[in-house]
Amino acid sequence: MSGDTDFTPRLGKLRDTGAGSSRRFRSRLLKAAKQMSAPRTKPSFTGARIGKGSAAGLHARIKGQRLPRMRRRRVVVKVHIARAKSGIGIRAYSRHIDYIQRDGVDRDGSGGQLYGRDDRDMDGRAFAERSMDDRHQFRIIVSPEDADQLYDLKETTRRLMSEMERDLGTGLDWVAVDHHNTGHPHTHIVIRGKDDLGQDLVIARDYLMKGLRARAEETLTQELGPRRDIEIVKSRHREVLQDRFTGLDREIAHLSNQGVAELSRGSTAFGRFKHSLHEQRLSHLEQLHLAKNLGEGRWQLASHWDRALKAMGRKGDIIRTLAAGVEPGKHADRVRFFEERTGDLPSILGQVIQHGPEDELRDRRFILVEDFQETPWYAPVSDELGGVLPPIGAVVELSAQPQKPRRADRTIAEIADRSGGLYSDELHSAADPSASSAYRLAHKRRLAALRRAGIVNISPQGDWEIAEDFLEKAAEFEAARSGSVAIKVHSWASLKVQIETRAETWLDREEGKQNSLENTAISDARKARVAFLREKGWLKDGETTLNTEVRQRLRMEELRRLGEVESKRTQRVHKVLETGEGFEGKFERTTDLAQGRMAIVGNEKAFAMVPWRPDMERQRGRSMAIEVRERGVSWSISDALKRGLSR
Repeated sequence: MSGDTDFTPRLGKLRDTGAGSSRRFRSRLLKAAKQMSAPRTKPSFTGARIGKGSAAGLHARIKGQRLPRMRRRRVVVKVHIARAKSGIGIRAYSRHIDYIQRDGVDRDGSGGQLYGRDDRDMDGRAFAERSMDDRHQFRIIVSPEDADQLYDLKETTRRLMSEMERDLGTGLDWVAVDHHNTGHPHTHIVIRGKDDLGQDLVIARDYLMKGLRARAEETLTQELGPRRDIEIVKSRHREVLQDRFTGLDREIAHLSNQGVAELSRGSTAFGRFKHSLHEQRLSHLEQLHLAKNLGEGRWQLASHWDRALKAMGRKGDIIRTLAAGVEPGKHADRVRFFEERTGDLPSILGQVIQHGPEDELRDRRFILVEDFQETPWYAPVSDELGGVLPPIGAVVELSAQPQKPRRADRTIAEIADRSGGLYSDELHSAADPSASSAYRLAHKRRLAALRRAGIVNISPQGDWEIAEDFLEKAAEFEAARSGSVAIKVHSWASLKVQIETRAETWLDREEGKQNSLENTAISDARKARVAFLREKGWLKDGETTLNTEVRQRLRMEELRRLGEVESKRTQRVHKVLETGEGFEGKFERTTDLAQGRMAIVGNEKAFAMVPWRPDMERQRGRSMAIEVRERGVSWSISDALKRGLSR
C-alpha cells in the first residue's frame, strides 16, 4: 500500500460479519431525519401527574429498572374510573359489587368471596352505601402472568394495596374478589373515591397507567423471584403462534417504518434469539394475511394489522369464555359475531340462550341469541334496556344500531370546517358568542376522550386538529362505546312457555303470527298454541285468532293472579288503576309476564303494577308518582322525594 493513501482501516465489533450494515445505516438515517424534522415546541400540559402518587409511581418505575425487563414478573393492570350518574350512584356501585361476585367465578363454580385488608367478611352492600355520595369509584383488574404459582392471591393483593396506600399517602377503603373462571386467575379491586379524610381521592394518571403496574410487578417479583431463562424462553415462544396482539408484535411495530419492518441479526446470543422470534412471528402473521416477506429481512405489514390482531384476541377470549362454562360447549365452536355482518342484512330473530360479561370493568354485557335456524349469535349489549337483560328463553330481535355522532361532534366539525380543520376554545367562542364557558368545556372534554381513542390530535400551538373523516370516526367510536346492536324484546317468555300459558302471549299477537309464516319453529309453536286455546274454549272451531274481548280478559286474569300472589306475600292491597287514576310509591322490582315485563310500585299499604319501560330502570328503589292515561301510563319522580322526604 502506498504511503500517500488516505485509507485507514478500522476494526469492527467482535463476531460482526457486516451483514445488513447498509440496512442498519438506512434505518438510522431515516430515524435521525425524522427527529430533525420534528418541530421543537414546548410539550403541552397533559395533567398526567396531577393527583396523588405521581412521584411514587415514577420511583417505582425507576426502581423496577434496576432489574432487566425480561427478568421482572409480568402483570397486566387495567383501570377504569367509574363516575356515578345523577341520582343512581348507590345503584351503579352496588350493581358492580354484585356483578363481580356472580356465580361461576370461583374455583368450584360458586360466587366470588369479597375480602378486604384483613380476614373479616366484607359486606358489599355496606361498601356500596358508604360509596353513595362518592363522585367516582376506581375499578382495577390485576392479572399476574404467574398467578397459578402464588400460594395465596388474597395475600398478594393485600400486600399490593398496602404499597398503594404508602404510595398515595392515604388510607384506602377497598374490597376485592378473586376470579378463577378464566385461564388466568385475576383479581378485581374496587376503591372508593374518597381518601381517609373524606376528601375526593384524585390519583395521578401516570400512577394509574404506569406506576401501579410497576408496583404490582415489583411485589410479584419479590414473592416469586426473578424470571429464570427457561421461563423467559417458554413465555416468548408461546407468543409466536398466538392469534392476538403480543409483546413480539409490539417490538415489531417499534421496528417498522411506514408499514415496513426491517429485521437485523444481532451480534449477541440474545439478539439472535430475538431475531429468530421476530422472523417466526412474522411468518405466522403471513399465514394470517397480515404480513408479506419482501426478502432481505424486510416485511410489509398489512394496514391496521395490529387492530386486526387485537380483534382476533378478543374473539378468542370470548369463545374460550363460552366454552369454559358461560355457555354449554356445543355453542362455543360455532358461535358467530353479529358485528361482523356486512351490508344491509335483515335483523336476527331468536331466543336468548345466555348472557355474561364482556367488559368487567365497565359492567358491559354480551347476549348470546340462537336464531330459529339454530345458529348462535354473539352481540355486545348497549344500555337501551336500562342495564336489565332479558332472561334466558326470551324472544328477541337483533338489528344494527345506526351509527350517529353526538351533537357536540357536529358542532366541532362545523367550527373546524370554517377554520381550516382546527378547533379551539377561542374559535368556538368566535363562532358562537352565546356559548358559555361550561358548554365549551364539555366540547373539550369530548375531544379529550376522542384523542385517547386516536381520533384527533393537538397541534404544537395547542389547537385540536380535526380530520375530514372526523364525524365518521366519532360515530364509530360512539357505536363501539355504547354498543352497535339494537335489541328489541318481543316476549319475555320462551316459545315453550307461551304454548300453554293462560294469558295473552306474543304468539297470539300479529307479529307472532306473521313470523310463523316464515319460520318452522315459530309455526310449530303457533299450531300448538292454537290447539291449546281451542282445548280451553278460548278459540272456537275454525278460529285462529283471539278476539279483543278474550285478549283483554286473559290480560286481566294474568294480572289478577300475580296481584293475589304479591298481596299474600307482602300483606298489602293490590291497587288496580283505572284511566285517570294515580298512585304514589317506590319502584320496588320487576316481574316478567306473558304480556310483558311489569314494574311493581308500592308503599306500606298498597301496590300497583304498570308496564315497565327502560327509562324507568334508573329510578329503581326511588319514589315515583304514576298516572294511567288513555294512551298509557306516565310516571314522574314524586314531590315527596323532591322535597327530600324519605318514603
